[in-house]
Amino acid sequence: MDILLWFLVVSFFIVSFIGLVFPILPSVFAVWGGFLIYHFFINSSTLTVLFWVSMVALTLILLVADIFTNSMAVKRFGGSKLSERVAAISVILGVFIYPPFGIVIVPFTAVIIVEYWKKKNFSLALNAAIGTLIGFLSGKIAEGMIQLIMISWFFILVWF
Repeated sequence: MDILLWFLVVSFFIVSFIGLVFPILPSVFAVWGGFLIYHFFINSSTLTVLFWVSMVALTLILLVADIFTNSMAVKRFGGSKLSERVAAISVILGVFIYPPFGIVIVPFTAVIIVEYWKKKNFSLALNAAIGTLIGFLSGKIAEGMIQLIMISWFFILVWF
């Protein structure tokens, strides 16, 4: 039974990293799924209060960073508020339109269209779209690093 439970824990951790490419999958919540399966079905005494408080803090940092990274990059590269919103919606739509590449291509294209429509300057529109790309990729890298820290901390507590 423990083997099946450990398989589920590790599967949740793997799904969390797949969720970085397919944002429709709840990546950080998959990490939590692994933690909770371990805690409630394998060993409830290993994970300390410090661990749980730290995981909540890292989760909040991850969620806030994921939301604001893209819009900050669009703004920094000269994009409008409308482009920030369009980029956020386009990431979600991109998953369904052209998976997995749609999460990059659709927001990039959408921001170019919106900014060109607003400013009638392709260079400025391209710059804002590049900001979208940089924001999205840097957000995913940060999210992956935080998830790696969370999972590593878990295994350190469990194995040592």
